[in-house]
Amino acid sequence: MLENLMYLSLSYAYFPKEILPHLGNLSSLMHLDLHSNSFDMKADNLDWLPSLSSLRYLDMGGRNLTGANWLHAVNMLPSLHELHLSECELERRLPPSLPFVNFTSLFVLDLSNNQFNSSIPQWLFNLTSLTILDLSPNSLQATIPYNFVNLRNLEHLDLSENPYITSNLPSFLGNLCKLKTLSLKSTNIGGNIVGFLDNFSTCLNSTLESLDLSLNELSGNIPDSMGRLESLKYLNLYSNHFGGLIPPSIGNLSSLQQLDLSFNEMNGTIPESFGQLSKLVTLDLSVNSWKGVITETQLTNLSRLEDFILTTYTNHSLVFNVTYNWVPPFRLKTLELESCLVGPKFPVWLQVQNELVYVNLKNVRIADTIPDEWFSRISSRLTDLDLSNNQITGMLPHQLVYPNLNIIDLSYNCFKGPIPLWFTSAAQLYLKSNFFSGPIPSNIGDLMPSLQILDLSENHLNGKIPSSIQKMVYLKILYLKSNQLSGELPNHWSELQSLQVMDISYNHLHGKIPRSMGFLSSLSILVLSNNHLYGEIPSTLQECSLLSIDLGGNRLSGNLPSWIGPNILILRLRSNLFSGIIPREWCSLSFLHILDIAQNNLFGGIPDCLNNLTTLVYSNNTDQYNSLDPDLIYIEKAIIVTKGRELQYDTTLKFVNTIDLSRNNLIGIIPDEITSLKGLGTLNLSMNHLTGKIPDNIGNLRWLETLDLSNNNISGPIPESMSSLTSLAHLNLSFNNLTGRIPSGNQLQTLNDASIYEGNPSLCGSPLLTKCPGDETSDETNFINGNLEDKHGGDDSERLWFYVCVGFGFVVGFWSVCGTLLVKKSWRHWYFRFCDDIKDRIALIIALKVVRWKRKLGLEKKLKFEDGKFSLLGHRLRL
Repeated sequence: MLENLMYLSLSYAYFPKEILPHLGNLSSLMHLDLHSNSFDMKADNLDWLPSLSSLRYLDMGGRNLTGANWLHAVNMLPSLHELHLSECELERRLPPSLPFVNFTSLFVLDLSNNQFNSSIPQWLFNLTSLTILDLSPNSLQATIPYNFVNLRNLEHLDLSENPYITSNLPSFLGNLCKLKTLSLKSTNIGGNIVGFLDNFSTCLNSTLESLDLSLNELSGNIPDSMGRLESLKYLNLYSNHFGGLIPPSIGNLSSLQQLDLSFNEMNGTIPESFGQLSKLVTLDLSVNSWKGVITETQLTNLSRLEDFILTTYTNHSLVFNVTYNWVPPFRLKTLELESCLVGPKFPVWLQVQNELVYVNLKNVRIADTIPDEWFSRISSRLTDLDLSNNQITGMLPHQLVYPNLNIIDLSYNCFKGPIPLWFTSAAQLYLKSNFFSGPIPSNIGDLMPSLQILDLSENHLNGKIPSSIQKMVYLKILYLKSNQLSGELPNHWSELQSLQVMDISYNHLHGKIPRSMGFLSSLSILVLSNNHLYGEIPSTLQECSLLSIDLGGNRLSGNLPSWIGPNILILRLRSNLFSGIIPREWCSLSFLHILDIAQNNLFGGIPDCLNNLTTLVYSNNTDQYNSLDPDLIYIEKAIIVTKGRELQYDTTLKFVNTIDLSRNNLIGIIPDEITSLKGLGTLNLSMNHLTGKIPDNIGNLRWLETLDLSNNNISGPIPESMSSLTSLAHLNLSFNNLTGRIPSGNQLQTLNDASIYEGNPSLCGSPLLTKCPGDETSDETNFINGNLEDKHGGDDSERLWFYVCVGFGFVVGFWSVCGTLLVKKSWRHWYFRFCDDIKDRIALIIALKVVRWKRKLGLEKKLKFEDGKFSLLGHRLRL
């Protein structure tokens, strides 16, 4: 009944694989579409397919053909014109050859997304009728074969995303004069494109419309021959290593609609011929090293431009020198000019852009106010707004609605006034480092319920932290540092289950840390330092996932918490009122690399189990930092006392390894186990009541840069192993009871400040003025006996070598000059002529002086000049 059926489409239909063999009975079938979007639709037997001898179109894309002998079955279809087998899990290794090729009528072959891992097979080049060939994305290997030149009818060739192809860009592909689309994106090809483009230019009529060579290793300059591809509409060369200038011939590509040269190494100016690209819609020149000037000439004719992306590595090397009142012919949707020089004014050509979706004017040196009308005009479509790192002044519109806005970044400007009441679904709001004042809006949680990042730091905000923040249930980062916020911390935190970072340091908060913060199960970083908080640290915080705790600079009291979680990286509790002992439980904090509990009222001894702090033993903490959410755009900052002063660390904080127990009331000895912490960079135990001696193995701390044991009661000699501390840059052992000779050698020789050792009356030796007893006796004996040889051992030997070097230098210098004059006749004659000339000039000067002297005395004689010589008193003098 269906034997005469010619067209059958069962695409995206679900049916059991047992039905497929019955399709072989449809002997008149010419078009068969079995495309599937379900990998469960398996067809491992295609023996029925050769029965469809009239078949011209076959699409089995998305169907699992694992185990099926697809190539044998297809090779039995001599009339087949189109074959689509994308995402079919075909056998990964394509047969390199076939006994015969029977499907040579094929026009379209789509084998994309099958993870082939072999080279491109030779039988493919017998399909000389092919117009479309798609082998992307796979894992094809080796080089692109020269036999592609046999496929002279090809119009569309896609080999993209085959990262194991290793060759230079084949120039012979330029001989395929019928190509309209060529994509070699992400194929790891290298070399330059000169030969490839030169071959294309030999075609009488180039039909190439789309060229994608992006994400490769291509280098060199873009040649002028690029301008001969006059039919080109899409040119993508991003993420390569192209350098040099954009050729002026780019203006010949009158059909060009998309140009992407981003992420290369190009420099120089933007050619004026850009103004001829009247059909250009998308222009992306970002992340290069542009310089020079952009004027109206390059922009006036770009009436269709919608996406304008132009950034430069070098700050402000590319200048927009456009008349302030110039009105462009385009209305942009994407505008990105990061690090170009657009300011100081906010020009009209930017003000008239009212269809913007994405705006990035970061670091363009605008130092102007932005009209309220501009914010209003772009509000309806805008998704991203970045005006950061400028000097924009004035106040923001008080109330606006941004229904589609995702990111707002106005940080590092000079905005003032209150925080605007913008109703938006934005996920990220950055207003850092401005002059905003007044309270945080009490209904901020209602205005921005979708916020994930709220950064209001480094402003002049005051008042309380609004309780409506708890309505921001997606909030991950709360950054309110360096304001003038007061009052107590809100009591309700249970709704913020996504919060990972809270930094409210450097404010005027008081009161206790609320126990409800323990509900913040995702909290990783808690920074409440430099406020006026008091009371104990609530034990409920052990329910959080804390990696870093900074509560320094408050008035917290009680015992140090023994419940600190095992994943903690940074524990900073300095400058508080904590008392009690250092918990031994802290020895199990294997990831801890910064421990700062200085300036408290702690007593007891230093635990003798610190050798269990394995990160400080092996200096490896980066793995734990990698466990942080990669989407977190937050860089923790901390002030660490090291090298005798306070230093602020941010991006390098994870490489800082320090223990600071200074300014407490600790007693007992310095445990030997502390010398196992070979990764330690700073050890500060100063201003305690420690006794005993410095551990003999202190030299094991090979990366130690700062060691401060001052103002204790440490006794005994300074260990000789301390000279092994080759990284030591700051040492303070003052005001102890150390005795004996100060070791010398290696790094200690550079630390020659006597104040390092002052307050230790029994220490002697350099750099102190106090001589060690043995040194003084030896000196007196030498002087009494008059034996200078003993006093200055080795002086005679040094004097001998000095004279030998002087003598050798004289001999070499003398014969270098005189020997040359003896051997080189022309040099010798020149030298003696030079000496004669000098002698005559000196004689002339003397004679003139004599004449002047005689004139003054009235004894003038006649001095005449004849034949180029002076005659005086019968003497002839040559000039």
